[in-house]
Amino acid sequence: MAKQYSRTQRIGDQIQRELAILIPQEIKDPRLGLITITGVDVSRDIGHAKVFITVMGDNSPEVIKENLNVLKDTAGYLRMLLGKAMKLRSVPSLHFHYDESITRGAYLSALIEQAVSADQRNTELDGE
Repeated sequence: MAKQYSRTQRIGDQIQRELAILIPQEIKDPRLGLITITGVDVSRDIGHAKVFITVMGDNSPEVIKENLNVLKDTAGYLRMLLGKAMKLRSVPSLHFHYDESITRGAYLSALIEQAVSADQRNTELDGE
């Protein structure tokens, strides 16, 4: 049996796909780096959409803030383009947020690798 998705999830998935195409093609701001859209949460009334992004390369807070400001400034234009691309009566307002899960995941993976290598060194020292 197919998994059931709510309408807001389907709209969020479609917005994510469309924005992944529209942002690199339509936004020519040199301050905007290489971004990835990791998810879109649409409110139940389809009035607002939280768009979660990550920035490839430099993850300094200044670069992240600059990219979010560019996207915030172009949110109305992107909403208009989404309205043309999608068959919706009303297109949700776009609110961009930085997704820290990838950075946090990489940090946790590094901690796990450090713990495993330290454990291996201790095991080798005890075995000698």
